[in-house]
Amino acid sequence: MSNTSATHPTIGHVHLKVADIDRAIGFYRDLLGFEVTQRYGDRAAFLGAGGYHHHIGLNTWHSKGGTPPPEGHTGLYHAAILYPDRKSLGAALARVLDAGIELDGAADHGVSEAVYLRDPDGNGVELYRDRAPEEWPRDADGRLAMINTPLDVPALLAEAAR
Repeated sequence: MSNTSATHPTIGHVHLKVADIDRAIGFYRDLLGFEVTQRYGDRAAFLGAGGYHHHIGLNTWHSKGGTPPPEGHTGLYHAAILYPDRKSLGAALARVLDAGIELDGAADHGVSEAVYLRDPDGNGVELYRDRAPEEWPRDADGRLAMINTPLDVPALLAEAAR
């Protein structure tokens, strides 16, 4: 899962300011499925998946004990976490809901299925899975025609239970 073979720019990782390293690790490791690859006490941690060095950086360098930014301010809208298939997305969603985390929304975009929530520090997080490109909606001229319709969350959870 190296980024060195990419032929175009891609997002390598997201690095977040958090108030509490242990709480943030619990969310990204225990609920979303990442592994801690490096930790620097209660100051920073790096988490990855599939053997990659890190997809997520967490630090308290300037935010230990801090609060989320107020609504209406600029900053990160959300970090999107791609799951390999519908079943693994549904399993992550089940863990999130079992932990009592409320969803901000859930949408079928035609090209993907996504659920939106907040991490313990108020950062927006999108959990999603892509559909195969041949399933993407297209207009009469063949251009991409993404949609934004409600996602059938119970069906997604049922997929995970199979």
